[in-house]
Amino acid sequence: MEKVPEEHRRKTFGLAAKDASGILSPFSFSRRNNGDEDITLKILFCGICHSDLHCIKNEWRNAVYQSHEIVGVVTEVGRNVSKFKLGDRAGVGCMVGSCRSCGSCKQGFENYCPQMVLTYNSVDGDGTMTYGGYSDAVVPAIGQGAPLLCAGITVYSPMKHFGLNEPGKHLGVVGLGGLGHVAVKFAKAFGMKVTVISSSPSKEKEAMERLGADAFLVSSSMDQILAATGTMDGIINTVSATHPLMPLLILLKTHGKMIMVGAPEKPLEVPAFSLILGMEDTQEMLDFAGKHGITADVEVIRMDYVNTAMERLARNDVRYRFVIDVPTP
Repeated sequence: MEKVPEEHRRKTFGLAAKDASGILSPFSFSRRNNGDEDITLKILFCGICHSDLHCIKNEWRNAVYQSHEIVGVVTEVGRNVSKFKLGDRAGVGCMVGSCRSCGSCKQGFENYCPQMVLTYNSVDGDGTMTYGGYSDAVVPAIGQGAPLLCAGITVYSPMKHFGLNEPGKHLGVVGLGGLGHVAVKFAKAFGMKVTVISSSPSKEKEAMERLGADAFLVSSSMDQILAATGTMDGIINTVSATHPLMPLLILLKTHGKMIMVGAPEKPLEVPAFSLILGMEDTQEMLDFAGKHGITADVEVIRMDYVNTAMERLARNDVRYRFVIDVPTP
């Protein structure tokens, strides 16, 4: 049994997967008490990410079992904290900790910190496990803003860092799900031309009429793919299932960029000739989203619906993100 340090006595209730069945069930555990550098959140909403589905079924083969799109209200503030006060709304994304002193942290790249602590399935600084956001409290825009803390930054950050945020450039978005629909919104707000590439022809109307995409390609139609050969400055690939990369690579202009943000269970094959022939962010993203009115499209669910939501997510039966209304029983 996990040893609980003296400073780790905050009783918490949530939902957790306890084996690879993928079934979430009630789970009582403890979190560490609020420290001088910490804030404590009463969790109000928590998004459901496709990576949660991978994790609870142990498809990545590294699960210690129990989200990371958390928003809530600050209920406790450490004495050295200046950015937040009691009652503020705040959010937690994929990380809850880092050393804050290494070269990566000082440059704003905490995700490369050797001591980076993930929001769940990770070991905290006191040696205990982190358990994520399917719960009532956590020590680290309500509802529709929750998925931005994972889905939003997952697409926004690489778009910014690889120059795929410039007006007039042509971006391909592969997959129109939790990540893809936010990528389309950001790209249009950047002033880009956007083509959605999907295996589902039925999503064309949604992509074009509702999300404002400029074009739509069916990924299995080689006629459509060949007609668009060499037209895109970059592609952001959000698909979390195994799929062929060759048809996508030929869409890129010379020196075009393919950004992989989906996390399939099995490794993807990359044809060598395709590569030879061509190929502080979270706060900024939230500010940009607020300025342009960008939120994720969500279906708010109660805690007792979470297992049904997981089954629907496995069938891609959601538009586009589930968010748990944590306080509602």
